[in-house]
Amino acid sequence: MKKITRVPLLAAAFVLCAVAIGAAHDMFLKPSRYFAPENTEVRIRVLNGTFTRSENSIARNRLADLSVVSPTRRSPLDTAEWGVVGDTSTFHIHTRGAGTYVVGVSTKPNALTMTGADFDLYLQEDGIPDVLAARKRAGQSADSVRERYAKHIKTLIQVGNARSDHYATVMGYPAELVPLENPYSLAVGGTLRVRALVDGKPVANQLVLYGGTNDKDAAVEQKSTRSNSEGVASIPLAHAGAVYVKFINMAAMRTEGLNYESKWATLTFQVR
Repeated sequence: MKKITRVPLLAAAFVLCAVAIGAAHDMFLKPSRYFAPENTEVRIRVLNGTFTRSENSIARNRLADLSVVSPTRRSPLDTAEWGVVGDTSTFHIHTRGAGTYVVGVSTKPNALTMTGADFDLYLQEDGIPDVLAARKRAGQSADSVRERYAKHIKTLIQVGNARSDHYATVMGYPAELVPLENPYSLAVGGTLRVRALVDGKPVANQLVLYGGTNDKDAAVEQKSTRSNSEGVASIPLAHAGAVYVKFINMAAMRTEGLNYESKWATLTFQVR
């Protein structure tokens, strides 16, 4: 009898763990093309998982903002175009004049509860070592956690040949990566500086991760750096292909039944 009942119990435990860790997925915008002609349609996938694979779709009612910055203005996108195909959410933009466009998505906060062990594993795997170290120092590794999180993601699309300064637009999200140079004016071997913002302010010593895929669509090794006193991190553009930059800013909380709040930011673009 014990052997018969143990299997579903183990399976249930595995599912609960997967749900907890699964909620900590990265989220990226991945256009069908980063270089697009004027007056055309670009399909954009929302990858909620890794940069190469989405594991969960995002429901339309989770959206706090969906907008595009073109050379003429910032415009809200029609959320009716937000669709779900299996485990991937998708939407479209329609380009107009030439320039460097910014497409942004911001989600509403959500909350989840995790065991201490699951939370520490999440901190380790997703690049939040400062909170992990603080929990160990305080002897809190076994403490269960309730965390509130939201994700704020952007992609840059070069439309036509003319570059524009719109790449530097601050979207006003709770967490955001803002390029200080136009990545479409840089080449392999160059360096892109990005500023990490949380609630509109630069964040010093923020761990920033970067990676992507090469021009053959194979994954490249993820690396890390830290922002300086002005919140600026330098990202080497070591390979041609799609690039992501990301960070998770997490702070302790003691209100609303929450222990932590995390704000996620990602930025994607292509290097030729």
